[in-house]
Amino acid sequence: MTEQTELRRRGLALIDKLHGGHAGEAMMAEVADVCPAFAEITVDVAMGTIMSRPGLDLATRELILVAACVVLGHAMPQLRAHAEAALKMGATRQQVTETILQLVLYASGPSVRNSLVELKDLLVEAH
Repeated sequence: MTEQTELRRRGLALIDKLHGGHAGEAMMAEVADVCPAFAEITVDVAMGTIMSRPGLDLATRELILVAACVVLGHAMPQLRAHAEAALKMGATRQQVTETILQLVLYASGPSVRNSLVELKDLLVEAH
């Protein structure tokens, strides 16, 4: 098995663990006609290499990604996906909301508000 194949397998398995069965293949298919390299890089590097590293548990890694999406302010689908994954990996509703609230002075009030509104149903359900 080549290293590339091992990274792909590990990356797809982690995406499926975080986001549900076959999510990795679905994500790759979304951009296959436009830019398959983007999906390959995401799976191999972001998931197969970076997210798979030791040192931080998956809930913490997902909370970091929630924070990154809030700071960007325009990544609402990704914010939702990472908040769902954080909860699935054991983060609490309070940890997700505190992660977002922590950014009010760094990301802006509108980014924090929009993020909380985007996740309202998810966070109310997690309560």
